[in-house]
Amino acid sequence: IQLGVLTQTASAFGRVEGSLSFFIDAYTSVAAYLAVIRRLTGFDTSIDNARHLGKKPPMIAQRRSDDTSIRASQLKLSLPDGTALVDADITFKPGEAVLISGPSGSGKSTLLRAISGIWPYGTGEIALPAGTGVLLLPQKPYLPQGTLRDCVSYPADQSAFSDAEITSALSASGLGKLTDRLDEHANWSQRLSGGEQQRVAVARALLAKPNWLFLDEATSALDEESEAKLYSTLKDRLPGTTLISIGHRSTLKAFHT
Repeated sequence: IQLGVLTQTASAFGRVEGSLSFFIDAYTSVAAYLAVIRRLTGFDTSIDNARHLGKKPPMIAQRRSDDTSIRASQLKLSLPDGTALVDADITFKPGEAVLISGPSGSGKSTLLRAISGIWPYGTGEIALPAGTGVLLLPQKPYLPQGTLRDCVSYPADQSAFSDAEITSALSASGLGKLTDRLDEHANWSQRLSGGEQQRVAVARALLAKPNWLFLDEATSALDEESEAKLYSTLKDRLPGTTLISIGHRSTLKAFHT
């Protein structure tokens, strides 16, 4: 074998070996890429499935009525696995502050979520007064990343309220120390304590001025004295808002009929 042929053979073998080694060298990257694609595909499928929940019978039908009350007729709520939670006919009248209590897992939060239109598992009908606004304050409020102004204004756009309105709402909620930080960017869900996050949610309610305000243990991270001050503030500044609360403390009875 001539030296040139031997050199060409060795070079060709090296190219073939390098090409076949690609799959070994790139295995980790390809596997990671495939895992990401599968997660994104599964996430997209889950979103699509969630959007179709409650769109076909059996489902919870929501409608607007000329009545001034919120009425739940033949309402049967369940968990995603079919476990029954709530089976009742309920009427909430405007101006009648209601306190919902009971053991954990009995469906208290699920009831408010269903009325708010964000719980699809169940059957029955929920009639909401036409032209009225409903706001739900959960135990752990959602705080979007951005400025404090964004967090307090959510779900409305920050331009919906003036600086004076936001400052007043924060001060009334016991967060006056933050009024000079409205344009500060931060991950506020990590910057603020649980109690402070709940105060931000109350400030949202003061800005939004809903006709119906659902509080799902929205003051559970606060002491009883602070909780009483916030409820008094809501009563004073939102006289036209009907409060529907979930809570376990006996002190809440003073603010509900």
